[in-house]
Amino acid sequence: MTMKNKEIWFVTGSQHLYGQKTLNQVAEHSQAIVEAFNASGNIPVTVVCKPTGVGSPEIHQMCKEANLAEDCIGIITWMHTFSPAKMWIHGLQELNKPILHLHTQFNKEIPWDDIDMDFMNLNQSAHGDREFGHIMARMRMSRKVVVGHWQDAKTMAQIASWSRVATAWADSQEMLIIRFGDQMNNVAVTDGDKVEAERVFGYHVDYSPIAELVAFQDKVTNEQVAELVKVYEEEYDLADNCKEGGKDRGQVLNAAKVEIALRAFLEAKGAKAFTTNFDDLEGIDQLPGLACQRLMADGYGFGAEGDWKTAALCRQMWVMSHGMPDYKGCSFLEDYTLNFDGENSAILQAHMLEVSPLISEHKPKLEVHPLGIGGKNDPARLVFTSKTGSGVAATVVDMGSRFRMIINAVDCIESKKLPKLPVASALWIPQPNFEIGAAAWILAGGTHHTSFSYDLSVEDLCDFAEMANVEAVVIDDKTEINSFKKELKWNDLYYHLAKGL
Repeated sequence: MTMKNKEIWFVTGSQHLYGQKTLNQVAEHSQAIVEAFNASGNIPVTVVCKPTGVGSPEIHQMCKEANLAEDCIGIITWMHTFSPAKMWIHGLQELNKPILHLHTQFNKEIPWDDIDMDFMNLNQSAHGDREFGHIMARMRMSRKVVVGHWQDAKTMAQIASWSRVATAWADSQEMLIIRFGDQMNNVAVTDGDKVEAERVFGYHVDYSPIAELVAFQDKVTNEQVAELVKVYEEEYDLADNCKEGGKDRGQVLNAAKVEIALRAFLEAKGAKAFTTNFDDLEGIDQLPGLACQRLMADGYGFGAEGDWKTAALCRQMWVMSHGMPDYKGCSFLEDYTLNFDGENSAILQAHMLEVSPLISEHKPKLEVHPLGIGGKNDPARLVFTSKTGSGVAATVVDMGSRFRMIINAVDCIESKKLPKLPVASALWIPQPNFEIGAAAWILAGGTHHTSFSYDLSVEDLCDFAEMANVEAVVIDDKTEINSFKKELKWNDLYYHLAKGL
């Protein structure tokens, strides 16, 4: 995946009132800003300068072209001069791409000794952006507003983060999720309205019988397996029982066979995410833990026990953070067990097998152990503990009347060794502390599964929720339970009134 293949269109607003000379200057300034954005290396997508919007027909046409342009993932608008906002109405009514409103000015400072009426007429963002902001508010449009000088690192960083989120939003519009098996029986929180999810997020969720995967598995050759096992030996430390001649070497070979088949199947389907279910493994030697771990590291979204919403969110968080400087990783995780230890009370995050090696602190170890669930042979898996540091965990739940994204800032702390629990794990304290963070998550109806990232921020995920026009609730260092409960009630009232329920 290359973000530079994606485009953000930069559209400047003005009008004919000021004459062609001023419009020429507006166009030159816009081009200079776009060239600076692209030359900075800070913005991961390509910013494209579009003609200045000076009338309703041109603006309307630009918005229609943006909708149809496959590489365009959103637009940035800036009102250089005063752009009467009524001429934006028809275009904005049709626009279906994310929009960022940049409130900036070409000059960084006021030229106090030289400022005259010509300068005032040309540099009217303080005027024009408020006019544009009014029409967006009146039209109740979801959008991002960034305020700051276009040369400032902070401003570029905000645009860069938003462009990453817009890339993930575009990716979700063409997301096929394959489910091998259904939800775990009687589990509520991981299920949801798949029709509504396709309307809201763009996800298309398909069921595939495990027999289809078995058919791919039957075509895997011994040569393919041997080649992949060499990769395992290069990338991981192998336990003695997994090495050549070890008693569980055959299970490593079988795990490689499952990975090759699963990867080929997803590629053939064009899927970006998938789920498994340990109740539906007929014809598969073992629960495909190692395969799921490695596929997540390569960008496939994953959810256990049929959790397609978390699988989708894992994929989207991987896309958002792909190629970030000092990248630390993202993964599917599950609230596993609690550690009550006063101010250091924490939640052990793990799963039976499926945690991405992207978040590992050290080189993972490939091991084979029995698994007392699923009724299959002993599965291979990567065992490690996670990096320490701040991160963000999120989930999407179906509240019946709407989807809710729950976002929790967390702090991963150092974990003790788990000599008798051979799984990949993380240990975190939810902000603002264990008691409030866990209580707020439960009050909001959060899942036991999460999608986690070290590299993304709460704001990034709020931006994604804004693009999807879904509810977002945040649990962070400012959360207070009574206020949080009121927020949930207000949100419930708002969405019921908005939908006429």
